[in-house]
Amino acid sequence: MSGLIGRKIGMTSIFDENGKNIPCTVIECGPCVVTQVRTNDVDGYEAIQLGFDDKTEKHSIKAEVGHFKKAGTVAKKKVVEFKGFETEYKLGDVIAVDLFAEGEFVDVVGVSKGKGFQGVVKRHGFGGVGQSTHGQHNRLRAPGSVGASSYPSRVFKGMRMAGRMGGDNVTVQNLRVLKVVAEKNLLVVKGAIPGHKNSYVIVQK
Repeated sequence: MSGLIGRKIGMTSIFDENGKNIPCTVIECGPCVVTQVRTNDVDGYEAIQLGFDDKTEKHSIKAEVGHFKKAGTVAKKKVVEFKGFETEYKLGDVIAVDLFAEGEFVDVVGVSKGKGFQGVVKRHGFGGVGQSTHGQHNRLRAPGSVGASSYPSRVFKGMRMAGRMGGDNVTVQNLRVLKVVAEKNLLVVKGAIPGHKNSYVIVQK
């Protein structure tokens, strides 16, 4: 799937032609530089590697500086490979947000907000003592019974328990592109996307 790398700016809302208020997310999408071209002869598959968001040479290792110098650009903070571009691109080409058009649908991939270590009520939606079932007694947000006794003498894998929540790769599919602001490299999509403000996202056609 062809696409671009972007940065989540935040959420807002706009009115459509019928006066309906639509929640939407603003993404700074591109411009992305082609930093490597994968070919069947050399790599065994076809793809292009895109770089986004400049990085100072002071904070780059020499291998990065050399790699990006081949493309005639400075080191980049975020690098992603894409397949399925209809146009053939060369090393050093710049792809802008006008790759997308208003009205089409895109998928957005991002890392969800990290929530830290959470209990079963927040993590899995358990009812707590207010909707007590067996094994709950008087502990407000405890998980309750987790297994049997002498057989099988263990807790089955996949048991929903407390643990780290968030920080997962999440894909939201079929978000409609509401606006493309080419001069500011902005893409406005309907609805919410994963991640905190200023986090990197991948927008795929």
